[in-house]
Amino acid sequence: MTTQQERGERFRSLHVGDPFVIPNPWDAGSARVLEALGFDALATTSSGFAFTLGRLDGETTLDEVCAHATELCAATSLPVSVDLENGHAADASGVASAIQAVAGAGAVGASIEDYDPSGRLYEREEAVERLAAAVDAARGLGFPFTLTGRAENHIRGNPNLTDTIERLLEYEAAGADVLYAPGLRTTTEIHTLCDAVTKPVNVLALGDLSLAEIVEAGAQRVSVGGGLAWVAVGAFVDAARAIRERGDLSALGVRVPLREWLRA
Repeated sequence: MTTQQERGERFRSLHVGDPFVIPNPWDAGSARVLEALGFDALATTSSGFAFTLGRLDGETTLDEVCAHATELCAATSLPVSVDLENGHAADASGVASAIQAVAGAGAVGASIEDYDPSGRLYEREEAVERLAAAVDAARGLGFPFTLTGRAENHIRGNPNLTDTIERLLEYEAAGADVLYAPGLRTTTEIHTLCDAVTKPVNVLALGDLSLAEIVEAGAQRVSVGGGLAWVAVGAFVDAARAIRERGDLSALGVRVPLREWLRA
């Protein structure tokens, strides 16, 4: 059985080696498949997980996220990092408690956003205070816990690269191990950001750049967010519509090697 210490060390080491892809499963089965396919680490997707509960992104609770993390960590031997959104908390102490909670669920990493679900980006001082509390909590866990600071500008209606970089520089100074600005769409944006900071940068793949282009621009880690979940949902809907609208059952002939993927 892989210990949390070992998973934490493995995850930390990935950030100083070759650039890598960290895919985002939405349930235990998809986590097992991604491990069987040879990926080295996993990250949860808040939107993909919310979908499994019949909800939209931002509508899950911390308790539900922790239960989800527990399931993924039990299903796979890979390091798991948790999308904690804004820490599911109104204040910095609550963010620190969220870090401790997902660590208790088996995770060895997490990300904290600078966006409140009520619809506002935190002012920088407040965002830094919240992230610093998360850093303190992570450092007190007794095993390597990789904390990602997220600047949400580009997916929250404020695509200001200068402000994004300035925010990430403050998160770096506050102790974040990885920096992340979801929504960057060009290699120029990615390159500019990566050149401005010294910590590893996570880039969200959106389908319009290749992995080689993202890595060439400077990314250390590439995640897919809810992308794989939506690929699966899209195929499911296409097949269901074909059945409902045309009586076409041909999509049901698909076969997958479940025994190979889910082998203990």
